[in-house]
Amino acid sequence: MAKSRTEAVEGSSSAPAWATHVATFFGAGRLKPGPGTWGALSTAVLWWLIASRLPESARLPLILVLIALVTAIGIPAATLEARGCGRKDPSHVVIDEVAGQLVTYIACPIVWRALLAGFILFRVFDILKPPPIRSLEKLPEGTGIVVDDLGAGVYGLIVLQLLLHFRVLG
Repeated sequence: MAKSRTEAVEGSSSAPAWATHVATFFGAGRLKPGPGTWGALSTAVLWWLIASRLPESARLPLILVLIALVTAIGIPAATLEARGCGRKDPSHVVIDEVAGQLVTYIACPIVWRALLAGFILFRVFDILKPPPIRSLEKLPEGTGIVVDDLGAGVYGLIVLQLLLHFRVLG
């Protein structure tokens, strides 16, 4: 049976393999429904697995380094994947969700309520894109793909830290 045009575009890319692997966060972006949610969820689980095994003093430096690396590698990967499949912001590109979810988790305690709240907050801000996040999408190629999610991550970070500060999460 022949693939529809949409399936063919989503399933194929002329991007280098490394860019596709990074942009889809090693396949998380191919999961349905809601590839962005899968990208953010896989980030949340991986951060919990890593951070729960580290001393608290090592978490902040590590997450900052990870955000810088994911952003620095993610922007060119997202650019190449978007070009390779011929779409401005392909839904299977989720490295932007990885970067944004990590931003929300800066200084987040490794307890389930805080991690779940951070996950939900990031997804809400990523989907709603309050000002000025929506305008960041207009930046060129992979920069626009990734930077708007960094903005959603900052919003998530602020609200999560307020919830933690006022002990709303217990």
